[in-house]
Amino acid sequence: MPEPTSCCSVVGGYCDRCDLLVGLDGLRVTAVARDEDGALTVTVESEPAVMGCPSCGVVAHGHGRLEVRLVDAPSAGRPVTVVWRKRRWLCPEPACPRVSFVEQDERVARPRALLTTRACRWAIEQVRREHASIHGLARQLGTTWDTVWASIRPLLEDAANDESRFDGVTTLGVDEHVWHHVSPLRRGPKELTGMVDLTRHPDPKNPEKMVVRARLLDLVVGRSGPAYATWLCDRGEAFRKRVQVATLDPFRGYKNAIDDQLADAVAVLDAFHVVKLAGHALDEVRRRVQQQIHGHRGRKNDPLYRIRNILHAGAEHLTERQQARLAAAIAADERHDEVWVAYQCAQQVRSAYHQASHAQGRVIAEKILASFASCPIPEIARLGRTLAQWREAFLAYFTTGGANNGGAEAVNGLIELHRRVARGFRNRQNYRLRMLLIAGGLNL
Repeated sequence: MPEPTSCCSVVGGYCDRCDLLVGLDGLRVTAVARDEDGALTVTVESEPAVMGCPSCGVVAHGHGRLEVRLVDAPSAGRPVTVVWRKRRWLCPEPACPRVSFVEQDERVARPRALLTTRACRWAIEQVRREHASIHGLARQLGTTWDTVWASIRPLLEDAANDESRFDGVTTLGVDEHVWHHVSPLRRGPKELTGMVDLTRHPDPKNPEKMVVRARLLDLVVGRSGPAYATWLCDRGEAFRKRVQVATLDPFRGYKNAIDDQLADAVAVLDAFHVVKLAGHALDEVRRRVQQQIHGHRGRKNDPLYRIRNILHAGAEHLTERQQARLAAAIAADERHDEVWVAYQCAQQVRSAYHQASHAQGRVIAEKILASFASCPIPEIARLGRTLAQWREAFLAYFTTGGANNGGAEAVNGLIELHRRVARGFRNRQNYRLRMLLIAGGLNL
């Protein structure tokens, strides 16, 4: 680390220490001012140099300077404005179509930009890493929401249009979410389908261990098989051939799209949704028995209603007190035995995913498929028929090393967070770009 010095080296009228502090390569600081609100204004310019015409190469003549004001990244918590005194030149060649031109340097700012390049990068990182709102960034930069978004949106669009971000995807997840809750007539369809990369990668800390770094690949309008199938078709044959595993929740539309477009991939039914189906069947049994016995919905003193949450907990997690409450509620009426059987069935479904090995879990899953459909309890029999319809996708969990849609659910959690941070979205394209940024779908 270089030793600090207490004085500036002034060469050609420029201060080296000021240039180092401001850090705009190729530009030299000529003045710094601070207004009464604490905002900084830094004036910079390039050193005099011979310039050739970009069109014909003839040495151009200097023609004064043009001052351009740019919003820069904050410094010490204060907004910063950079005044770039751009050099203007005239081409002396009469036959040249370029009469005059102004210096440009995309390391500092893109042509006609309102923010410097590093301010755009700073804003993007604040949104992606710190979950910042655009309004909050505009306040820190001392500008407006429109200025910030208009500056970073082209960068996000360029990254979203880069097809290389789909390379290397071998495990693909799909899930839906609601992106707005107002009338469809105002903002279009409420539901979007999200595609998520769930490919396993070696853990940097332990290369022998494989981990999933879920990243959102895209968001398309609607929750339907055709929406998913169209997106897969647009990705091209090379992408579809690379996908080996496709996870999904029990929605037939997505399954049809996978069968149609990803014929060589293994479809895997998500473990969470399978356990959720079992829990839903258990709830239906409890509610039906409650109505048959008492003729009304559960009330706080009804035995079955009092154990509704205990029924959804894993048996191995129950305390002695909870086990006693469960046993007392079931023993309160012999008609509660149906609930007890349904509880045992739900626990059996859950246990298939908690075995020491996937081979042991598959054995339990096959027992579930063989027995549930013939159960005398109608809700459990219906669960058995549903799982039988999804047999291959249900069992595929145990042959793919536990592939699941958990990463897609995690991405949905990030989406929900940023929708709250932004206080909702009105423009779907802005929403798509923002979510691709925060969920790792853009190569930036």
